[in-house]
Amino acid sequence: MTIRVVLADDEAMIRAGVGAILATDPAIEVVAEAADGREAIDLVRAHRPDLVLLDIRMPRLDGLRAAAELRATLPEVAVVLLTTFDEDEYIARALELSVSGFLLKASDPRELILGVRAVAGGAAYLSPRIAQKVIAHLGGGDLGRAAAARKQLESLTERERAVLALVGRGLSNQEIGDELFLSEGTVKFHVSAALRQLGLKNRVQAAILAHEAGLT
Repeated sequence: MTIRVVLADDEAMIRAGVGAILATDPAIEVVAEAADGREAIDLVRAHRPDLVLLDIRMPRLDGLRAAAELRATLPEVAVVLLTTFDEDEYIARALELSVSGFLLKASDPRELILGVRAVAGGAAYLSPRIAQKVIAHLGGGDLGRAAAARKQLESLTERERAVLALVGRGLSNQEIGDELFLSEGTVKFHVSAALRQLGLKNRVQAAILAHEAGLT
């Protein structure tokens, strides 16, 4: 299966570099490129890709606002933010949105492909540097938070907790299915049920909760 991607960045050289990296994987195809957030939204609507890679700082419409609009109007298209910056305010805003990934341009090129593949497979993906900040801020090893997280998970079935633990490890739906001997469709059902029961927006929030509760 080919993973179809729309790439948005206001710098042509960055678009060329990211596109070249993605082109090294025969399973990934960049179907369109945009120079700003508004153009990215138009291209996503036209091409209906599997995911869109959005730079955060872009003219006309920045990546965060473009992500918010896409999540509201085209929720079936996964959104991954790709940026030079890892400021806390960007991370916090990204977590509020239902984005599927947050990648840093300074990361190893292999991480870009890994992140795209993970998100296309139904998983959430954060660059390790971003993940460390999120865990330090939201996990923090706080006993009260850990107890509250474990209490929250009491509403889940045993199977849903098992699935959530693997979401916390960053596994895709297919990988979770292989681990638990379930079909991918059944995994999707359990993930959706767990998110709904816990009042979570996305897999990133679910992974954080799993970490806080000690499931990972």
